[in-house]
Amino acid sequence: MSSETQFDLSVVGELNLDLVLYGLPETLEFDREHLATDLRLTLGSSSAIFAHNFALLRNRVGFSSAIGSDPLGDLCLARLAESGADLSRVRHFAGRQTGLTVILPRKKERYILTYPGVMAEMRFEDLDLDYIFRARHLHLSSYFLQRALRPRVPELFRLAKQAGLTTSLDTNDDPDGRWENDVFDAIQFVDVLLPNEQEACRLAGCEDSIAAAEKLSEKVPLLVIKRGAKGVLARKGKESFEAAAPKIDAVDTIGAGDSFDAGFLHQFIRGAKIEDCLRYGNLAGALSTTRQGGTEAFRDAAHRTAFLNR
Repeated sequence: MSSETQFDLSVVGELNLDLVLYGLPETLEFDREHLATDLRLTLGSSSAIFAHNFALLRNRVGFSSAIGSDPLGDLCLARLAESGADLSRVRHFAGRQTGLTVILPRKKERYILTYPGVMAEMRFEDLDLDYIFRARHLHLSSYFLQRALRPRVPELFRLAKQAGLTTSLDTNDDPDGRWENDVFDAIQFVDVLLPNEQEACRLAGCEDSIAAAEKLSEKVPLLVIKRGAKGVLARKGKESFEAAAPKIDAVDTIGAGDSFDAGFLHQFIRGAKIEDCLRYGNLAGALSTTRQGGTEAFRDAAHRTAFLNR
């Protein structure tokens, strides 16, 4: 890259808080008041969790997003700023509301309820491309939540590639369940695709992750499928790679996939071998599960350093 490179990585995506209610009854009944035993209001959204944790791995991060003119937006900025990420290109939409996600964890699953707010309103025209392209790499999360930006995401990735950046995409879930093929217009300009197992199957229209990997690896140079406790599966052309997940007692899996992305890309942009990228991604993902919320484990510097050096 040229001497004008300012960031290791630019993130384009959403910014909101997570309100997590712990200890609810396993069965929720209509018109009943249910009591939680604990709650946490923490930094949420795939893009912000990723940017926060990637920055705390001692990377320079430029963050492009939008918030409303409300206290939730101010809290988002304050928490993300503590990571050291540059927030000078976070747009403030006057008179609009910042999004919020409410998460209800269960023993083996969780309910996720999201009010999108301005995350669905940020447009291509709201982005400062010169700022975004002052990086070595561009990462975008939550493709299907970027309603206003989505039609021009392929153009964003194409221009990033022309500017000499490498690129990555974590589509996350499609709330509408449609998984429309326009996502492949963007994927053609993506170097690393980072879905979880369910997302990979939905993208590929396959029943299992092995078949999905076979199909998706034909469309992207490097495919990485996150499979939770089963570890991670990667494909580069005809080459396959697997890495086992560290064995730990997880406290909370919120943000584990985004944290994996942070660890993986931390190594990837430095030219590490795929095996080393997978190992570090698994460590970062496992680290995030040792505290409640998607960022709390990374915020504990001593704990973070000791865990990642194990």
